Amino acid sequence: MSAAAPPDIGQLPPGFLDALGWTPERERDLERFRDLLERANRDVNLVGDSTLRDFWRRHFIDSAQLLWFAPGVRTWADLGSGAGLPGLVLAILLKHQPGAHVHLVESMTKRCLFLDAVVSALDLPARVHNARAETLKLEVEMVTARACAPLDRLLVFARPFFARGARGLFLKGAGAEREVAEARASWRFRCETRQSLSDERGRVLLIEDLARA
Repeated sequence: MSAAAPPDIGQLPPGFLDALGWTPERERDLERFRDLLERANRDVNLVGDSTLRDFWRRHFIDSAQLLWFAPGVRTWADLGSGAGLPGLVLAILLKHQPGAHVHLVESMTKRCLFLDAVVSALDLPARVHNARAETLKLEVEMVTARACAPLDRLLVFARPFFARGARGLFLKGAGAEREVAEARASWRFRCETRQSLSDERGRVLLIEDLARA
């Protein structure tokens, strides 16, 4: 693990932070993001207050693991971005990477104002879309979401992105296998499941070749 890692970051696979290009600048940006999130959370319901005490595991590692599972992906769309998790963390880690860009898709205006404020304050390679995901026509390599919707409904939102060549990498909880089974009643897709690095009960789903059943 890099010597620059925060002391409470927990156990990670060997080389995890180095693979993300961990630097003191990125750590400073993440600390600023955490501060902005804590301040905004007093007025807008973005995340549970208790999760902020475990920011590095619950929010940073949970989000950053997407880049560990999808190395080389530079363009992302984060659906139902809310507090910017995982989208803002991805944008911080991809800052200064050639061709990197993160689309933060959120239908609630108050949350968009928070997202815009963080993007501006940290000068991130990201754009906020105050819109419903299924109305957008964006070309990205990967579409993602956390705590947005059950998989069968999430795939409705994500379908336009798949139609333009994207794959999906979705953060799910202990019910991931049930969600996959239920989604197969309406959809055809290939799915690879990885155990979450932030919670042994969580799963990360890589979805490809999406089509209606």
